[in-house]
Amino acid sequence: MTQTLAQSYRYCRRVARARAKNFYYSFLLLSRTQRDAMCAVYAFMRQCDDLSDDPARGSEEAARASLERWRVDLDRALRGDYGENPLWPALDDSVQRYGIPPQYLHEMIDGVTSDLEPRRVETFEELYHYCYQVASVVGLTVVYILGFHSRAALPLAEKCGVAFQLTNILRDVREDAERNRVYLPAEDLASFGVDPGGLAKGDKTEAFARLMEFEAGRAFRYYHDSLPLLQMVHNSSRASLEALIRIYYRLLVRIRDSDYDVLRSRIRLAPWEKMAILAGTLLGRRDRFWQKHAAISGRAEDKSPW
Repeated sequence: MTQTLAQSYRYCRRVARARAKNFYYSFLLLSRTQRDAMCAVYAFMRQCDDLSDDPARGSEEAARASLERWRVDLDRALRGDYGENPLWPALDDSVQRYGIPPQYLHEMIDGVTSDLEPRRVETFEELYHYCYQVASVVGLTVVYILGFHSRAALPLAEKCGVAFQLTNILRDVREDAERNRVYLPAEDLASFGVDPGGLAKGDKTEAFARLMEFEAGRAFRYYHDSLPLLQMVHNSSRASLEALIRIYYRLLVRIRDSDYDVLRSRIRLAPWEKMAILAGTLLGRRDRFWQKHAAISGRAEDKSPW
């Protein structure tokens, strides 16, 4: 039975509360309508991932077929044909309400599909394209919900998404390697003398730490380059975006401060730390925040401004 719009949004809120982790904390600082739209987009992303990771799919081909059916269902839903999935009424309403380009949702599916097979990234250009597909398109979607004053916000949202995904990749090096996925570019592994076969074994070497410092430097620069985005979104949405950036940035700082010890344990922020970041964002002095960033060069060795 097709869900009512209210039922659909309730479903999306349940999914986001249960599984969104970092994203959900920033949702709390938005208006109810924006928060509901964020939950709808997140539920769509989550179901894309679930279709690709379902162990019952049996094969890569079956997973690709499921994602292609999902793509067809998306197009139908955006024409008002929702079927039985409780997600679609809320997602369609959010797309129409905020003018989200449907191409971004299709690109999310493209990103998930690209991850179905074992992955070896050869160059940073290839890695950037991957980050765009799985993270930047999310940032571009989100900025429509937040509202923005100039289309100059869009390339900055793209960079912000790349920064987030690079942070995730650095956190998950061993976990990804165990699944036969190595996102650190092969050209960088070779340049620093790191054996990709040692990543899944947890072989932390000085060469690996130097490689991670180099890759973290890229991520820090993408954070710093994207910070003007905060001034381009609507003022009522700024605290939410700022909190999300701070959460991910703090995670990258935590990785750096561990001396890149990501092969032995998963580095994360505790829920109380994320709530503290939310509170600090609400109570923070925004003028001081911008003054502090004006002098940041974007070097990896810069200390956290937060």
